[in-house]
Amino acid sequence: QAQLVESGGGLVQPGGSLRLSCTASGFTLENSAIGWFRQAPGKEREGVLCISKSDITTYYVDAVKGRFTMYRDNTKMTVYLRMDSLKPEDTADYYCAVRLYGLCTRAEVAYDHWGQGTRVTVSS
Repeated sequence: QAQLVESGGGLVQPGGSLRLSCTASGFTLENSAIGWFRQAPGKEREGVLCISKSDITTYYVDAVKGRFTMYRDNTKMTVYLRMDSLKPEDTADYYCAVRLYGLCTRAEVAYDHWGQGTRVTVSS
């Protein structure tokens, strides 16, 4: 059974960095698209970025371009989200999700399995 587990969230000061991990099991990571989504307090969940099986990253939030980087290590069955220059508006619960077959998309319904989420709080 496919499973995703996020880790790496926490409290960070504005301007700081965090690296989130999404560790996969039960499916072939290298053949799958992985998306990162986030849900800020009082807001709907939104797609942030996605990495395709060809390691092409697609951004869905302009505000994170140049600050967020996504990459995978298939040998560790893990996808990483590196977040730099964090801002208070990045505060949210972050979720990774896998689309087993198909290209990256921001549509949540297209993803087959989700992690439980990890909380990121950016505050001084």
